[in-house]
Formats: sequence, structure tokens, C-alpha cells
Amino acid sequence: MAADTTDILVAGGGIAGLSASCAFGAAGFRVVCVDPVPPVTCRDAPGADLRSTAFLQPARKFLQEAGVWERLKPHAMPLKTMRIVDAGGIEPVARVQKDFVAEDIGEDAFGYNLSNTRIRAVLLERIDELETVSFRPGVKLERLTARPASAGVALSDGSTVDARLVIGADGRDSQARTELGIGSWRHDFGQSALTFAVAHESPHGNVSTEVHRSGGPFTLVPLPDYEGRPSSAVVWMETDSRAERLLSMDQAPFERAATERSAGVQGPLTLITRRTVWPIVSQIAHRFHGPRTAFVAEAAHVMPPIGAQGLNTSLRDLNSLLKLSCDAPGRIGEPAMLRRYHCIRYPDVATRIVGVSALNRASMVTHQPLRDARAAGLELLYALGPLRKSLMRLGLGS
Repeated sequence: MAADTTDILVAGGGIAGLSASCAFGAAGFRVVCVDPVPPVTCRDAPGADLRSTAFLQPARKFLQEAGVWERLKPHAMPLKTMRIVDAGGIEPVARVQKDFVAEDIGEDAFGYNLSNTRIRAVLLERIDELETVSFRPGVKLERLTARPASAGVALSDGSTVDARLVIGADGRDSQARTELGIGSWRHDFGQSALTFAVAHESPHGNVSTEVHRSGGPFTLVPLPDYEGRPSSAVVWMETDSRAERLLSMDQAPFERAATERSAGVQGPLTLITRRTVWPIVSQIAHRFHGPRTAFVAEAAHVMPPIGAQGLNTSLRDLNSLLKLSCDAPGRIGEPAMLRRYHCIRYPDVATRIVGVSALNRASMVTHQPLRDARAAGLELLYALGPLRKSLMRLGLGS
């Protein structure tokens, strides 16, 4: 059977892979996207991803150009303020609270929060419109053979595709990266993230709140109202053993534990979804490219879910790769282009991983003197206005 030919083969149909397919397809490139697991687009379906994603301002332009943002916008919750709370005293109550306001750096909002299932549904709708894009769910990349002019990709359904460029967006254990023998540096924090959604009494006021005590941050990110009540997505980071105990709790004691850990900033919390758990690691590939291949998103880098850096960093990968491809469409996948992509993205990603990992370690501390030092550091940072604003802009990627 003759191989199909395409400009780009995207390995991975998560949010990053589907976003890549929309963006490159909208730019006129022929795209084939494969993923071994058909995407789940209903919150209550088995295997649904219950997390939410905050698209920061730079991501909005990328999604607009891909023809996606206007569909996402009606479901998006603006994040106007980032509130940091230190609850690291003897009792689990807020003792330091600082608000980082988007208006202070000339923005209406830092970004916009949406459920992952909704994002996937919108991306698939856009792909259906694009004649240049073929999405093949239930199919995975099995072998990758690079040649001078293209990469030959053998797929699990028995078909083959010749692509000028392979975009590896197939996760932290990337098969595409494994095929090319490119390793990664990885650090396991011995920590997991519980993800779920809650309803609460207090309106969130478009404020995303990170509460620091020990074990990692407890983050409440605004969602649309649920059955007439304010609602937030939660990422609760804890040590692995503690996370497993929380996961197995009955609902009522879990809600009490979550309310206490939140320092009561939104009042009593009521669970409105099931709970899922994710391991927390930092990881970065030794190289972001191989022959005829570029790695993006978790195939290239993984970082703790702090400050909405993960997927937004992934979209910066895609934006850089798309710009290089559009600047020289006849040379996509060539060694010079791929080396340039690595040189653009690797320093930024490495810096963000170091910074986010340091913040995570600071949030995990248990000894009281260290928690007191963390609170004092937050007070000092906030008092230094120019530094505070510079860090806010850096967090946006601008």
C-alpha cells in the first residue's frame, strides 16, 4: 500500500496537538494528526479530563489566527486578578494575601480559563472545517524513519505517511522522541495534583487564588456558575501519600479537608465533579528536535502546574515553529530550521522550568521557619513595585 504524503504529521491529539493541527492547517499546510485515544469532549464521560486551562494573553492571538478563539471566548472566564495567599502559620488561615492585578500592567485580564473538555470540543469543530487537516483518532505513531526529504511514519492501523515535518506532541513519554533516541532530564517531586471542580458560597470575582501552606499550592481558578452557584476549578498539590489518602476519602470529609486547605478563602467548598490525580514532575528533552522532527508541549517539557505556564509554554513552542515554517515553507523540516527552533525555545523553556520548580519547592516546605521566610518573601516582592510588574509580564511571556 502506497504511503500517504503530507506536509506535517502531528503525533498526539491532546490540546497541544489539536491546536497545532488547527494553526498549521489554517496557515495552508496539509496536516495529518493521529492519537491513540479518541478525545473525550463531555465532562461526565469516562476518561474525561477534568482539568481546566488558563490561556494567557499571548495565547489568545495564536488561537485567533488558528480560527479558534472566537468559538472559545463565550465559554471563557476572564482572570483579572492573581491572588497569592500564604496560610503557613500554626493554623491554616490566611496570614498574608497579595493581589496581582492585570490592570497594573495595562491588561484587561491575565488570561481566560476554560474546561479542557470544552477546549477539545472546539478544536475538533475547527478541524472538521479545515480541508487541509485529517484527524485520525484511535491511531498512534509506531515507527519513525527519517530520510533527507521526509520522514516515513508507520501507524498502528497499518498505514504509512510520508511527512516533510513530524511534530511530536505525544506526551512526556513521547514515542516520536523514543524512536529518534532522544532522552530527557527528569525530576520527580514525590508529589501529585488532585484536580476537580467545586461550587462555593463566595463569588470568585474573576480572581484566581493560590493558597500556600505545605505540600504544594492549592489553586482555585474561576469557572462559570454551576447550577446558580459560583464555581472554580481546583488543582490541589500534595505529597504522593497524602494525595492518595485524599483521593480515597468519602465526599463529605474530603470537602471539609479541601475547605480547610483553602484557608476558607471562598467559604465551604462542595465537590461537583469526580476527582482525578496526576504525578508532578519537571522534565526537559535533551533536544527539541531530531531528523525531520520537532518536539513541542510535554514531548519537549513538563513543569508543575503553577502560574498557568505549562500549556501556554507549549503554545509558544507552536507559535515559534509556525512562524519558522511560514517564513520558509519550502524548507520545513530541514536541519537548519529545526536547529533554529531549538535555539529559540530551549532557553525560554529551561528558564521557566527552573523558576516554576523553585516556586513549587517553596510551596512544599513544612518547617515553620521556612514557611515564615516564604511569607516574608511574598511581602517583600509585593512591596517592590517595578520588580512585581516585571515578574507579572514575564509570567505572561511578554
